[in-house]
Amino acid sequence: MSGDDTMSRVAVTDAAAGLLARLRRQHGELMFHQSGGCCDGSSPMCYPDGDFLVGDADVHLADLELTDGPADDPGATGETFTVPVWMSRAQFEYWRHTHLTIDVVPGRGAGFSVEAPEGVRFLIRSRLLTDAELAVLG
Repeated sequence: MSGDDTMSRVAVTDAAAGLLARLRRQHGELMFHQSGGCCDGSSPMCYPDGDFLVGDADVHLADLELTDGPADDPGATGETFTVPVWMSRAQFEYWRHTHLTIDVVPGRGAGFSVEAPEGVRFLIRSRLLTDAELAVLG
């Protein structure tokens, strides 16, 4: 998996990181927002950075530090980039003890999330944070 999943609230699978690199080449800088609504609202939504306005009702969970690769991807630039991950404050109250991993699976995504035309959708996989992780993350 890409990212540090021991000292962060959020990680990303290699498959999701590869998709994010391709989507970034198409759409520019990206961001995630996890609202916690029903249906597609419970999926992590990926937007061009700034297209979804965040504010006091949102919590910044992490910044995914990724590399545009792998080397066998003909469009790969090798540069590093950051994808901020946000969650609604109300949803964070439920998930504050949870580590999230952003993955990608086949299927139709939400209409407003940038991966929708790709025939895949982002998905959250979760586990409880350990006591040691909670002590560091607060």
